[in-house]
Amino acid sequence: MFKVLKNYKIGVTGDTGFLGKHLCDKLEKLGCFIIRFPHDQYDLTDYISTKEWFIKNRPEIVFNLAAKVGGIRVNSKYPGDFFYTNLLMGLNLIELSRIYKVKKFIQIGTICSYPKYTNIPFKEEDFWNGYPEETNSGYGIAKKVLLTMLQTYRKQYGFNGIYLLPSNLYGPYDNFDLETSHVIPALIRKISDLKENEALKCWGTGSATRDFLYVTDCVDAVILAAIYYDEPEPVNIGTGRETSIIELINILFKIFGKIHPIEWNGLLDGQPRRVLDISKAKESFGFTASVSLEDGLKQTVDWYIDQKYSYSSR
Repeated sequence: MFKVLKNYKIGVTGDTGFLGKHLCDKLEKLGCFIIRFPHDQYDLTDYISTKEWFIKNRPEIVFNLAAKVGGIRVNSKYPGDFFYTNLLMGLNLIELSRIYKVKKFIQIGTICSYPKYTNIPFKEEDFWNGYPEETNSGYGIAKKVLLTMLQTYRKQYGFNGIYLLPSNLYGPYDNFDLETSHVIPALIRKISDLKENEALKCWGTGSATRDFLYVTDCVDAVILAAIYYDEPEPVNIGTGRETSIIELINILFKIFGKIHPIEWNGLLDGQPRRVLDISKAKESFGFTASVSLEDGLKQTVDWYIDQKYSYSSR
């Protein structure tokens, strides 16, 4: 069913990022013609530079995975940077995709755009019913504006753009830099580096919950949506499983085969609860996540350990 994409020139922004790398790997295995966005030659925040990429490559389908991302700490420190960069990249890409007659535009949004306090599980119809959680609001609102742009362009120009809302992604090739990483890679690195009886130092209180989605499941959902979904409303991409941070830590302790005391810093947890209603993705394009949290974490830990020791032995 994925073979239909082989008929098009596919542009992928954010191709060197976490999700982008996995998406490009899958598209290449399917035999698709991929046009990457080399950051040493072009700048998505610059309209003229991005226009040059369109003129040279003329993509027919565009997956916009480009994003400036990070965890609670870095989002809280640089909210203006996150707002400006993410908004500008999206504005340029959508406008130029319209001008150069892209047949379909797939925008990856963020569940950080959901209201801080909303019904559980998150449903797409509640997307506009409140302000995002403050520590991620710059990033979340920037991405939210892009949904409005796609919907207004569909109404005025007939532009075929869709908007997907993945939950918290994890897996091999994630960002394990403690200053900028999300919770799972940060915990994996910290636990891996702990000495015997050393405490695991964690952000927040451990009570916050998230819907963790393995990256290859997300890739499958994105490709399915690109083929089968053509509606203006956003679609959640997740597992529907709610897991607290303390539960996540205990699963990782089991995988690593060790237990450590935990020291919580008591600072902001970010959004208190996150889990997605995933019924629309299943009904609209047949997506259901297949990798369990336990299996996905085991694969991610194994990959990280392999990378860690192969690098240290060089």
